[in-house]
Amino acid sequence: MKLSKTYSMGEVIKNAVSLIYTKIFYKKARLIRMPIYIKGNKKLLKYQKGFTTGYRCRIDLPSDTSIKDPTLEIGENCIMGDNCHIAAHEKVKIGNNVLIASNVFISDLNHGCYNNEEFTSPDEIPNARKIYSKPVEIGDNVWIGEKVSILPGAKICGGGVIGSNSVVTKNIPPYSIAVGNPAKVIKQFNFKTKKWERLSE
Repeated sequence: MKLSKTYSMGEVIKNAVSLIYTKIFYKKARLIRMPIYIKGNKKLLKYQKGFTTGYRCRIDLPSDTSIKDPTLEIGENCIMGDNCHIAAHEKVKIGNNVLIASNVFISDLNHGCYNNEEFTSPDEIPNARKIYSKPVEIGDNVWIGEKVSILPGAKICGGGVIGSNSVVTKNIPPYSIAVGNPAKVIKQFNFKTKKWERLSE
């Protein structure tokens, strides 16, 4: 990896230290910038070549050593910005060539349940509530903007774009741009016209 001439000397030194750390502990990765915080059973993280992180990323995995299948799978050439937080209790799957901006939160779990079929009492201490989870999936070639939250059960299909500050709670179809809270599709790519076309209200 070449360190850009636009970096300050301090940044070059930090990246050089991180590169050495990467080659020792994360051989398939491109660059894991330190510090990185991984809680739980690190064997439940599976990543492919080209994985790159920004500074101060946090990954939460189950501590249960009896779990054999990875709960966090990251495809080839995935790039995460600074301060990203991923909580993968059951399954978070990120595809190939996914670009994730800084301050993004991705989680497949909730402390408690809050739908009409089953609910958790508000008198219960939040940290003591039962964990409920639904898998999260992010397809290939997805671009996730700054400060996006992707919540349990969400699926972002391939070729999608999620606008900054959006909250994704459900499925986003392929080749779509979604924004807002909750995120909704505002544009889709038309392969006949080769344009991103705005959806009618």
